[in-house]
Amino acid sequence: MISGYPHPRVALQWLIAITLLLAAPLAHAQSGPAGQPTDAPPRTLLVMGDSLSAGYGMAAEDGWVSLLADELARSHPDWRVVNASISGETSAGGASRIIGEAWRHQPDVVVIALGANDGLRGLPLHELRRNLARMIGVAQHVGAEVLLVGMRMPPNLGPEYTEGFEQVYRDLAALFDVTLLPFLLEPIALEAGAYQDDNLHPTEAAQPRILAHVQPALLPLLD
Repeated sequence: MISGYPHPRVALQWLIAITLLLAAPLAHAQSGPAGQPTDAPPRTLLVMGDSLSAGYGMAAEDGWVSLLADELARSHPDWRVVNASISGETSAGGASRIIGEAWRHQPDVVVIALGANDGLRGLPLHELRRNLARMIGVAQHVGAEVLLVGMRMPPNLGPEYTEGFEQVYRDLAALFDVTLLPFLLEPIALEAGAYQDDNLHPTEAAQPRILAHVQPALLPLLD
């Protein structure tokens, strides 16, 4: 068994769950009066992140995901944004929620922006890899495109861990052939004034810059 990937029994459980998930669109298909399909509903962009995507410390509508939803309402009106981000979320939490979120929302694109809380807690890298791999696998099994958003850890955790942490995202992007944005906070990383008093969460004023950083990687997935 390859280190960092599920035990065969766990993999079988996920396969059963994914099989049920794939059947969901058929069970919920709607037809018009003459048996013709009704107008297609908006396509769905699902964001699964932590406090960096949930808009911690500000009104929800001021976070970068909400700003994205506002922009897409103008530029891509056939898309809707579902922000399933939770402050404090870990990759394990995301892996446990992904099937339920995919079942409810039937996403066409999934943004996975998790890992910051794992790194700050020193989670073993093989566990981070396994959790993110599960999330990507479920998203792809329901036919969604994936944007994997990476994170970087402070140097005090040691070079072996910080370098290995970044490599997890690169390896998964290559393995699953998904788009990678290496570091969500890159445009503000070295600007102390771009963070709230906790020195962890970006300010409201920084949110448009984060969105501008995400867009070049994300928008091609919507076309």
